[in-house]
Amino acid sequence: MFFDREPGPVFRPPSEANSFILRVTVGCSHNKCTYCNMYRSVDFHIKKQEDVFRQIADARATGIPVRRVFLADGDALVLSTQRLLMILKELYTAFPKLQRVSAYAGPKAILGKTAEELQKLRAAGLKLLYYGLETGDDDLLAAVCKGVTAGEAIKAGQMVKDAGMKLSMMVIVGLAGVSGSEAHARYTAKAVNAIQPDMLSALTLMLYRGSELRQQYEKGEFSPLTPRGIMKELADFLAQIELPQEAHCIFRSNHISNYLPLAGNLPADKQRMIKAVEQAFLVLPDEDGFDPYNNVETF
Repeated sequence: MFFDREPGPVFRPPSEANSFILRVTVGCSHNKCTYCNMYRSVDFHIKKQEDVFRQIADARATGIPVRRVFLADGDALVLSTQRLLMILKELYTAFPKLQRVSAYAGPKAILGKTAEELQKLRAAGLKLLYYGLETGDDDLLAAVCKGVTAGEAIKAGQMVKDAGMKLSMMVIVGLAGVSGSEAHARYTAKAVNAIQPDMLSALTLMLYRGSELRQQYEKGEFSPLTPRGIMKELADFLAQIELPQEAHCIFRSNHISNYLPLAGNLPADKQRMIKAVEQAFLVLPDEDGFDPYNNVETF
């Protein structure tokens, strides 16, 4: 369900397909990452509280039981804690069967909250945050203009976990291109080990039209990995993830961008998934006959 009347792109995680999408901001508060074009067409702003409450009232008026709510757009956590608490209270009052509220959260927005504020939000029903770590490599984070260091990115993830929220974390395979692939895999695995997310998704880099990274590619300044290179980086990344047996991290690489769909738990299914990646490595193309536009989104 979606009831906002304001134009502009709206994105949500695949797992929120059946959720009530409540738009509390428009766009992304950071909107500078060189690999992303999701919100380049809109100016970021926070929705008026009366408009947020109107959307809730419209959803309630349908009579459809609401069990999950996703706070859109790109970084709802930039709202003040007071406003978020008011929205959460309104949601749980309006929908007696509501089980959870979730949101995207950028690292700078997470770091802008205190530990006590995050705990209050969790107690009020904000139970899951989707966090795009992308990489744990300091140099790469700077190159793609993520706005944080690796240490800050790790701290943000740890703060979510410490607050008792579920953390669904995304990384981007191939983000460093050919030259930085090894370091990207190593430092990203190191970050995962430090954060220990509840869910981990590996997406494959796509060079979106309108993104700076796409422009760098077209100028010959960025060399994307071949499908075989992607598999090698993914195998290296998985091999270096060392989570405790009790972690039970759900791992997925089933995004439309991925060459190979994977599903399992870490650490239990680590070796099985690595073996599947290694088998895919043997059959996917490398430089010979490789069309780099396989990695490029063209619509």
